[in-house]
Amino acid sequence: MSFFCIFTHSFIKDYKMAAKKLKILFVTSEVVPFVKTGGLADVSAALPQMLSELGHEVRIVVPKYGAVDERKFKIHEIVRLKDLQIKIGDKEVTFSLKSCFLPGQRIRVQIYFLDNQEYFGSRNSLYVDPKTGKDYPDNDERFILLNRAVMELIIKLGWIPDIIHCNDWQTGLVPVYLKTVYKNEPGFDKFNTLYTIHNLGFQGEFPKSTFEKLGLPEELKSDKGIIHKGKVNFMKGALLYADTINTVSETYANEIRTVTELGEGLKEVLAKRKGDLFGIVNGIDTKVWNPEKDKMIPKKYSAKNLEAKLENKKDLAERFGFTYNPDLPVIGMISRLFDSKGIDLVQKVFPELMKLNIQMILLGTGDAKYHQFFEKMSSKYSKKFACYLGFNDELAHLIEAGSDIFLMPSKYEPCGLNQMYSLMYGTVPLVRETGGLADTVISYNGKTGDGNGFVFKKYDSKDFLKELKHALSAFDDKKTWNKIMKAGMKSDFSWGTSAKKYIDLYKTILTSN
Repeated sequence: MSFFCIFTHSFIKDYKMAAKKLKILFVTSEVVPFVKTGGLADVSAALPQMLSELGHEVRIVVPKYGAVDERKFKIHEIVRLKDLQIKIGDKEVTFSLKSCFLPGQRIRVQIYFLDNQEYFGSRNSLYVDPKTGKDYPDNDERFILLNRAVMELIIKLGWIPDIIHCNDWQTGLVPVYLKTVYKNEPGFDKFNTLYTIHNLGFQGEFPKSTFEKLGLPEELKSDKGIIHKGKVNFMKGALLYADTINTVSETYANEIRTVTELGEGLKEVLAKRKGDLFGIVNGIDTKVWNPEKDKMIPKKYSAKNLEAKLENKKDLAERFGFTYNPDLPVIGMISRLFDSKGIDLVQKVFPELMKLNIQMILLGTGDAKYHQFFEKMSSKYSKKFACYLGFNDELAHLIEAGSDIFLMPSKYEPCGLNQMYSLMYGTVPLVRETGGLADTVISYNGKTGDGNGFVFKKYDSKDFLKELKHALSAFDDKKTWNKIMKAGMKSDFSWGTSAKKYIDLYKTILTSN
């Protein structure tokens, strides 16, 4: 074949792919507004919805836990997807698939609920037994069912997706089943899988005896297969068998394959998939987090009327009994109170912080040692430090709108959301250079005037304090500070931006396979 023919064939293939309406099956263990334990649920609603609005066909698969309200969401039975059966070990398990649409949206996204009373319907909690506070002992069987149900759904429905988009350990066996047990099923060799790591710390680890329940080829029962450190590891299965892997920021994608501490024991596996590992920063809900539309703050504002932001600052200061001073920087912090979030750095420099001409407000919950510490500090420094130990959504919005500086000194941060909220609200973030923080916050350069925040590299309390003093110095120059604020407020962290990057990644997968 001539070079011209090869070039023409490639061009036509790329052109067709650019115009192609994609069919995406999005597999997840939680989705709002039905059930939620963390950020995965938000992503599982926002991303499919935005993909649909961009012209692609997306369907979601999720378990129907007891907490899902069938009547409220008009969930109905699909007759042809009733009383399906699979084997989990020697056990015959019957399940059905029910359906509804993602509520309150202009373009309808269909959801398939995996319905099984024993494993899901009888339990309101998703992963943890509320009686014991520990993971359900049969979580392996519960999510084997989810993974194999996806295969049966495709067979029975006759709807053939271009991409199966899997999320976190609960869906990690989908790529494994596709490439092994179901590889000879008609059409299954054409499937392409994307596996998204939202939290590398939770990998779906189970006793080696779980392998007998999986129905997988015996050769996978080894360290070269899905066994890791003597246990069955659902996530490792996905990392080995998914066509492509991504996580929630470019920097974090690089960190987890190069930094032992951040690789959570799977660094070597991830390193081998270097060419197939990508990072896409999550979007934020700009209908909820937007100072021009925010219903939870006293005064809406934009980059065109930044003086209105001061009314939120005044309300925040007075709510905590501080004397309001527009020229005194208010430092905000909303965080889980754990070492991984850099709270140990804050504790180490706290006496020095209290010597600075600032007011500081913290909202969060976490380790008891930090609760005790911050309660004590709020009494000792009541005129310049206050904390709310718990969660309060309205207060979170007010802190974002009313603060001048927002602290996120995380040891690691796969994506992070509050730094993006802060940039949107003209509240200048001070972060450590890691994960999604590194990808969204550009350190202010006094020589060029570029940047939307302040960044320190080394995980060290002295470096943290030094960068905070740098930020406070910039705050004193109102012209400079306004420029930094406005640079952040120009950012586009909408799901539309992230969804377009996912579409590009889907098309890359399809053209390369």
